[in-house]
Amino acid sequence: MAFPIAERWFERSTVDDDITLIWEPHVIELMRCNIWHVKGRDRDLIVDTGMGVGSIVDELQDLLDKPVTAVATHGHGDHIGSHYEFDEVLVHPAEANDVSNPLLDSLHIVEAWGQETVDGLARAGYEMNEEYFVRALPAGMALEGFRQRPATITGLIDEGDVVSTGDRHFEVLHLPGHSPGSIGLWEEATGTLMSGDAIYDGPLLDELEDSNIADYCATMERLMKLPVTVVHGGHDPSFGRDRLREIARSYLQRRG
Repeated sequence: MAFPIAERWFERSTVDDDITLIWEPHVIELMRCNIWHVKGRDRDLIVDTGMGVGSIVDELQDLLDKPVTAVATHGHGDHIGSHYEFDEVLVHPAEANDVSNPLLDSLHIVEAWGQETVDGLARAGYEMNEEYFVRALPAGMALEGFRQRPATITGLIDEGDVVSTGDRHFEVLHLPGHSPGSIGLWEEATGTLMSGDAIYDGPLLDELEDSNIADYCATMERLMKLPVTVVHGGHDPSFGRDRLREIARSYLQRRG
């Protein structure tokens, strides 16, 4: 199959003086993860890295002028594809194997996941009428040549640990449900939560092979009490405290 060649693989938008949102516009919506770059005094922070189809380091050459800590909010393939490009990689112990031994070895959706999984995602509210995870390819890449590359994990993080850039300090919150080791990064000083797939403003996935609905309910109860100002999720637009509570309350009404 002939795919169009993308002139640019990534797009980005500036959130504020420190935070930039990066995404892969040629990846289907389900797998189009939010990649967050946080500029720090002593080192920068990358939260999730997308599919790994294009090089995130090449994309961010103009932003990366100091050491970088790459955090994986969890180990699913849409979030970990380019962690291998970084020298410092942090992840929850329950997700470490997925980051160091990624499973995604095809851009063909059914080949990668199987029809049963695809049908389940359709029931969850995603349009699953695409054959491939992408609608274009970067120059020089063959469709059949894709396989996610393993990252070298340099540290394990869990509840209460702190990820620091020198001037910004994010507390690790263990937020299981979507996956066993899903985490968020919480900056109390600004009320900023980088939530990964624990919560985002779209169809929440809680029936994946490694999901747990009871854990997800407990996570939602916890998030409803968190005094957030802004949530930067793993997918879809950012939102505030009122919307967080609406999403969490709706989930608990449906599942709790």
